[in-house]
Amino acid sequence: MSYEIFARKYRPQTFEEVIGQKSVVQTIQNAIASGRVAQAYLFSGVRGTGKTTVARILAKALNCTRGAGPTPHPCRVWEAEDPRAKTEPPCDVCRSIYEDRAIDVLEIDGASNRQVDDIEPIREMVKYKPAYTRTKVLIIDEVHMLSTHAFNALLKTLEEPPPNTVFIFATTEFQKVPATIVSRCQHFEFRKISHKDIINHLMEITRKEGITITPAGLALIAEAADGSMRDAQSLLDQAVAFSGVNIGDEDLKTILGTIGQDLLTRFSSAVLDEKPDEVFGLVESVVAAGYDLRFVFGKLIEHFRALLLVRSVERPEDLLAVSPEGLAALRREAGKAGPEDLLRYLLALQQAESGLKFSALPRIYLEAFLVKLCHFRKIVPIRELIKDVESLREAPARTSAARPAGPAPRGVSPAAPPRSAPLAGPPAAAPEPAAPAKPAPAPTGKDIFLRVLEKLAVERAPLAALLGQFSSALVKDNLLEVFFGSGRGFFVAGIQDRDLRAVEKAASDVLGRETKVRFAEENASDGGPIRPGRELESAMKDPAVQFFMNTFKAQVLSADPMPTARETAPKDRGPTEKDS
Repeated sequence: MSYEIFARKYRPQTFEEVIGQKSVVQTIQNAIASGRVAQAYLFSGVRGTGKTTVARILAKALNCTRGAGPTPHPCRVWEAEDPRAKTEPPCDVCRSIYEDRAIDVLEIDGASNRQVDDIEPIREMVKYKPAYTRTKVLIIDEVHMLSTHAFNALLKTLEEPPPNTVFIFATTEFQKVPATIVSRCQHFEFRKISHKDIINHLMEITRKEGITITPAGLALIAEAADGSMRDAQSLLDQAVAFSGVNIGDEDLKTILGTIGQDLLTRFSSAVLDEKPDEVFGLVESVVAAGYDLRFVFGKLIEHFRALLLVRSVERPEDLLAVSPEGLAALRREAGKAGPEDLLRYLLALQQAESGLKFSALPRIYLEAFLVKLCHFRKIVPIRELIKDVESLREAPARTSAARPAGPAPRGVSPAAPPRSAPLAGPPAAAPEPAAPAKPAPAPTGKDIFLRVLEKLAVERAPLAALLGQFSSALVKDNLLEVFFGSGRGFFVAGIQDRDLRAVEKAASDVLGRETKVRFAEENASDGGPIRPGRELESAMKDPAVQFFMNTFKAQVLSADPMPTARETAPKDRGPTEKDS
């Protein structure tokens, strides 16, 4: 086939054409120019960032015939495009390396040659001098796939290779390469290519190929590529095959499977405008469109991050790859809430992501969580709770300051009026003695729990804000009972044992004695306390439950406490003969 895909057609052939790896390229070029070429290199990084490409360019730089020795500027394989082709002979070595037919430049795949028997021929080959080039180059791609015995077989050869032999290893999983191999190589880490560099390179390709595409479409491709230039080129190639040379944004959304900005804005509007009734229709629309709900959840996290950036940063366009119209829409949406509220939404979305991942019913989980987000604005900030506590402390002082002064002390008589002053009317009645000051009322359970929240907010502010939704509290001996309004027990149903211990510690510090804390819901049907996770943990430790789960591959979804004999006894029943 005569057609050549973009990823191969526009593959860099010189160091200057490599995009997004300036530090790596400059270090290698300086090493070649100064004659400090190492015996082994290790290139690591995500896919499509230029590891194998730089390895091939390095092989050409070490063997290019246009010069007396290695050059940091190897010639291009197309002699007609190289201005030196008019005065110098063509470089057959660079062309042979480009066409993968150079005998002295061997490129193998570590995944398919991973056994020690596959390494032995390589060790024998490097013993001989290069046949046609100055330097023999051995490139092993995905080197982390080699077995332990294969790595051990390479150690001695890698540490003391024959003259004019260079090893180049490339891997996407650096942590799997043994430390003994890494210590014998010069390691270069290839970073993800920025969206800006990817967009600029795609614009150059579309100009040369005569392709029409909008800047928003290029931004969509760059975002989907996630730092991989090869992925970006492949996606552009796929879009041309789908739409032709005129690529529309809607076609790109269909190919990439991305969610439109307008749909994400509708989700955030339902949350910020406190309209939970719109959540179910929106979730139904994404389910009907065939989107993965986990993918949708991830896009929602990115959308709320963009809203927080727009609300917090002066120039968000430097950090977000969006069009001016999209940035204006984000500004309008972010204006509905403050930075603190947007941060609270973003943190809640991140914490709930793992729950959606392991949920047996992800749609119901997503709907319930979004409805919960719609009620987040009703949560009272801990700052306001602290103000309420301070106002309660200041109230007795203001009351005592407003009372009239008491009777004068003994031995001091009030000053008599002058005798010349005429008496206007009957003498005034003597003022009644002021009532003695009433003692300050004892703090109520609600006041005590507010002090507990104030102390808890120092280290656990999110937990204190969550518990701030309580309605009343009651202190009885060493027990602090905290009640939530009917139907609002979900605020504490999911807290862990460590959270409960933190609340009990704060309550013990406030009351000056060891105190237990119990949460309950007012007018609950069962009338019992809210037990945050204790029954489930106890059930998971039960040997019988573990045996049942291992035998039937079961999963514990919930655990409820067994009722006591008093709770199961029938009510409104008089004594019987057996009772007496």
